[in-house]
Amino acid sequence: MEEPLSFTRTSILHLPNDCLSIVFQFLVCSSDRESFGLTCHRWLNIQNTCRRSLQFHSSLALPNVSSLSQSGLVVSAFHLHRLLTRFQHLHYLSLSCCSELSDSCLTFLQFYPSKLLYLNLDCCFGITDHGLLLVAAGCSSLEVISLYRCNITDAGLETLANGCSALKHLNISYCPLVSDCGLRSVSQSCCQLEAVKISHCSGVNGTGFKGCSPTLTRIDADSCNLVPEGIMGIVSGGGLEYLNVSRVNMWISGATLAVIGAGFATRLKILNLWLCRTVGDESIAAIARGCPLLQEWNLALCHGVRIAGWQSIGINCNKLEKLHVNRCRNLCDLGLQALREGCKRLLVLYIGRTWKLSATAIEVFKICRGNVKISEEEIMFIGPGN
Repeated sequence: MEEPLSFTRTSILHLPNDCLSIVFQFLVCSSDRESFGLTCHRWLNIQNTCRRSLQFHSSLALPNVSSLSQSGLVVSAFHLHRLLTRFQHLHYLSLSCCSELSDSCLTFLQFYPSKLLYLNLDCCFGITDHGLLLVAAGCSSLEVISLYRCNITDAGLETLANGCSALKHLNISYCPLVSDCGLRSVSQSCCQLEAVKISHCSGVNGTGFKGCSPTLTRIDADSCNLVPEGIMGIVSGGGLEYLNVSRVNMWISGATLAVIGAGFATRLKILNLWLCRTVGDESIAAIARGCPLLQEWNLALCHGVRIAGWQSIGINCNKLEKLHVNRCRNLCDLGLQALREGCKRLLVLYIGRTWKLSATAIEVFKICRGNVKISEEEIMFIGPGN
């Protein structure tokens, strides 16, 4: 006679950790994901293991720099050690605006088991070259690092480049102690580099980019002391798609920017020359001819552009979709006519506050190019993420 089948009572607690991790990944609601770890210590450990990003409350928005000394979050080595011990599989870590963060707090990154990919240290004024040494020692897989307003030098950048050769995105804006020597170390050692921000780096003239990787597609160099050789270095990789050289120094000849159209920036799609007052027709014509893929071009406050420059844009910029000409003193009726008769793909024209344009010329433009939106808005920063 057959014995009756016996049934063992089971529950979700009997599932292996791998299965519970899959269950956690399918939780869409943030409150559900947070509540998951409240069930028991085992589930808390699974929640900790599955966490990939950590961002301090102070880094949710960048406050005014003048207020950072009062509002900065104090993060000690003890706090960071506990967090990194709890979350050992992070890919993204943001400590931005933790203005009291010191180099010693980054010591634990040397022994961190996770392959950290993104590190944000914006406005961490206590971070120096020694901090970058610790980052390089513990984060060899790092792809993105932001060091906005950190007190680093060329030595720190060289250390970072040697230890994090997989780096793709680097932000060193407002780092006055950095020069082209440190930038050269990064551009030569990091062969997968895609984007670099060096805005307001007074010690950078652009020559550090010479011979950069063709993977470099985006450079922000707003308010830098660029020289002709530096601009040539910036475009030397041949892969550039976005370039911001707005507010170039007044002492630089307007013709200097002509090297952008010398044949190395044929892939360029977005160019920001906002407030480049000395740029003239020669440079405009060279860029218009040498950058056939341009889709957006900011020429607001470029007072040196005259009829010949506008005509070059109309004839050569056949893929241009957005053009900014706000407050250009030498945009006249003939210049607007050249834009009207050319630039066949133009969708938006930012044209507020012009001195030499007649109301009639603007009305004729609207009638003939009814598909083009006329906007008086002035935009300083253009392109991805702006």
